[in-house]
Parts: sequence; C-alpha cells; structure tokens
Amino acid sequence: MASSSAGIFGELKTLPIREDHPIEPDSPYGASKLCAEKETLAFGKLYGIETVCLRYFNVYGPHQRFDAYGNVIPIFTFQALRNEALTIFGDGEQTRDFVNVHDVVQANIRAAMTPGVRGAFNIGSGTRISINGLIEKLRRALEVSFDVQYGQPRPGDVRDSLADITAARIAFGFCPSVGLDDGLAEYAAWAHQEVFEFAH
Repeated sequence: MASSSAGIFGELKTLPIREDHPIEPDSPYGASKLCAEKETLAFGKLYGIETVCLRYFNVYGPHQRFDAYGNVIPIFTFQALRNEALTIFGDGEQTRDFVNVHDVVQANIRAAMTPGVRGAFNIGSGTRISINGLIEKLRRALEVSFDVQYGQPRPGDVRDSLADITAARIAFGFCPSVGLDDGLAEYAAWAHQEVFEFAH
C-alpha cells in the first residue's frame, strides 16, 4: 500500500475529482507522489501482488505537524493560539476537501483487509469548504479572536478541490464519519492542551 495525494492531479478540470481525472502535478511534491504511485502499481502488476494507492486529500487531526509544511488547519490553529495573524494566500474563496485522520485510518484498514482490492483510490470527505468558511469555523472551535490578512496566491496551489469517493466506497466500504465541526472541535481541544503544556 502506498500513501499518495490529491496533489498528483494538478489544476483541476472537473469537480468532483474522480480517479480518472487527468494527472498533471504542478508541484515537486505532487510529482513525487505520482512517481511513488506508479512504481507501486507497476510492482503489483509485475509480481501479481495486490497493491493499493490511497490518494489523500487534506488530512487533519490531533498530533499533526504545524510548521510551514503542515496542513492549513494546524498552521492556522497554532498561529491563532499564539496571537499571530493568519495569512490566506488568495481571496479565500478557494475550496478544499478536509478529511479527518480517523477516517483515513479506517480507509487504510479497510483497503488492506478487503480481499482483491487493487489500484488507486481517492480518500477525502466528499465535501468541500472555502478557506474563508474554514476561518469562521476555526473561530468558533478555538474560541479566540485573531486577525486575518490576505496575500498573493501561491504558485502550484489549486483553486478548488473535492474528492469523488465513490470508488473507495464500492471497493472497500469507505464511508467518512467525522464531520468538519466535530473534527475541528477535537483538534482545537488537543491544540489548546499542547500550547498550555508548552507554556508551562
């Protein structure tokens, strides 16, 4: 099994994104994930092994890194808890499909334990939200005030993202169960504790 990424698709041509969407990564990260995916599937075909590649969308959850290479949720969360301004690159109306780590774990278990599963599958929530909408949900979850500033869009960032998870549902019963509000509440509680422990 290989951990792939929605980053392999590049700028999107259709929504929601199915597995057969054109693959044209716009970043070295996406290109590296595509390379690993191709190698995994080729190895499986060559040696007759059941190989699976799970294309994660925007995964978030407790214990996630919050440095410059992390997901926007941990980055924004810890900036807010440190009384720093949050920077949105672009107008904030770009959308993302955020999937909770608990659902990603279940996807991995189901894909590994279901006989006969082969190929590449999207793993997302099947829903999307704008970054501006995410900011408002974070305000409620964190119960802190923070400033937001806007910067220029970053090269390689897609405008919209939304996973079609039909194939994973059919192949191994993948069904996300953690909504964004509940997932953010759990993440906020963990982040508050992390900041408290660091301060003491």
